[in-house]
Amino acid sequence: MRLRTNKLFLFSLLVVLACSSPAEKESIATEIPASTEVPKRELRQVSFSGSGYELGLQHGQFFKKEIGEIVLKWKESTRSQLGRDSDEVLKEFFAYADFEGSIKKWTPDLYEEVRGIAVGSEQRFDQIMLFNLLDEFWVYRNSLENHHCSNIGVPSVNGGLSYIAQNMDIEPYTDGYQTLFRIEATADRPEQLVLSHPGLIALNGMNSSGVGMIMNTIMQLNASNSGLPVAFVTRKVLSMTERDDIIEFITSVNHASGQNYILGVRGEVFNFEASANKVVRFDPGNKNQTVYHTNHPIVNDDVKPWFAEYNPNKIVDTIPVTSNSYIRLAALTTRIADKDAVTDDHIKDALRSKDDANNPVCRSLDPKKNGFTFASVVMTLTGEPYLQITAGPPSESEYLKVAFSN
Repeated sequence: MRLRTNKLFLFSLLVVLACSSPAEKESIATEIPASTEVPKRELRQVSFSGSGYELGLQHGQFFKKEIGEIVLKWKESTRSQLGRDSDEVLKEFFAYADFEGSIKKWTPDLYEEVRGIAVGSEQRFDQIMLFNLLDEFWVYRNSLENHHCSNIGVPSVNGGLSYIAQNMDIEPYTDGYQTLFRIEATADRPEQLVLSHPGLIALNGMNSSGVGMIMNTIMQLNASNSGLPVAFVTRKVLSMTERDDIIEFITSVNHASGQNYILGVRGEVFNFEASANKVVRFDPGNKNQTVYHTNHPIVNDDVKPWFAEYNPNKIVDTIPVTSNSYIRLAALTTRIADKDAVTDDHIKDALRSKDDANNPVCRSLDPKKNGFTFASVVMTLTGEPYLQITAGPPSESEYLKVAFSN
């Protein structure tokens, strides 16, 4: 007889099953050492000041050449993957997309920033806005295979340090454009360190007040074509400092994409699975209080009908536990859940891991595949906050420490 289980027991059982499953210019540029077997990659670090249109204009002017290159690469990638003219795809996407109202309501300064990037880089506004709707475009394409980010959150326990960390996996055409923006503080916001590429306002980031945000797509969850897109949610959070205000924002805003957010606020860490209709907190109940996530829903059952097999309320043996996301989650769980005290070295080892060769946490570049680890970040949020970051997969690079200026 098939029995339904509570979600925490189900989560634990799925991890066990996945573990036992078969494998299926004023830039301050910093060169990161790499072995002779892998590409040498440069992490560019660039500071911007101001806000809104002014900030975007600086960005667009500074990276005009690179943004033009990425536009061409995106067009070629889109033609190759979809077999269609990229301009037609862009036009159809914006016939579906109705995000402008939410962006202007919740983050009007970021709307102006995107407009400034377009003007500064001399690109069409819709093309630059598309770059800033990365997850929303993936949702529109309904493409599970593009989503392979792996995230870890470690709160401060018994006076220890607090971390959030991520392998950011995106399309191969972005390789070589790994960039860290240092957005200078204003009277209204703290200094920010933001992982991105030219033309995009954020992939993830942290601020000098010890607030950090990492995220990964949960394609299976319901989406809204009029909600607030992920990049704008992220930058909004990075402009904030108070825990309760941030949590209220994350849990009340209408989300455009199914997304998992790991939020760190100094010594505390929170994990939220957000969909168009609800936001549900995930806590695996570990003794060390850690959280981790990949690209499937664990507690949020607001699932699209055509992804019903991923509903966390389903009977265990109907859930696809041998798929990529479940296998990566099992790897993170095995490496993190039972540690008495998780350090940044434990986190780095987990993010470098390739326990399952066909479904690794750390993904090397393969132009024939849909994604790779564009960058890896470990954010320390207690004490003096700082960032550790690699350009490209962390198995091929050493982490570079980047501190705030104040």
